[in-house]
Amino acid sequence: MQLANYLFFTTHCEEALAFYTTCGLGRISLLIRHGADGMPLADDSMRGMVMHARFEGPGVLFFASDNHDAEPMRGSAHMLVMDDRDSTDRIFTGLADGGRVTTPLAVQPWGSYYGKLTDRFGVQWMVDCAQ
Repeated sequence: MQLANYLFFTTHCEEALAFYTTCGLGRISLLIRHGADGMPLADDSMRGMVMHARFEGPGVLFFASDNHDAEPMRGSAHMLVMDDRDSTDRIFTGLADGGRVTTPLAVQPWGSYYGKLTDRFGVQWMVDCAQ
């Protein structure tokens, strides 16, 4: 068994996944579009949008799609457990671009080099590197 998150966007899924690629998290390994190749189309405004995508990189796996009835993201976060400070700095800085840092990246009272942010697409990220 493996737990993997599923992110729901309204119309920015492909843009978000491209952003996560430039941040160094991985790449899109599968992308299926609403209305393409016999895929169902619940609403014509969704034609060509992402019906289902798989995103993966070293130690990273999640799924995502555009949905006309998607609700704003809240109540959960992706947590990246890192093994070196340079990578932690790079990933955190990339994800924070255009987003909002809620806990600046720093050594925390419990000893981890940790920060939290909400990216430009409304997804919360926690980045943690043990000292």
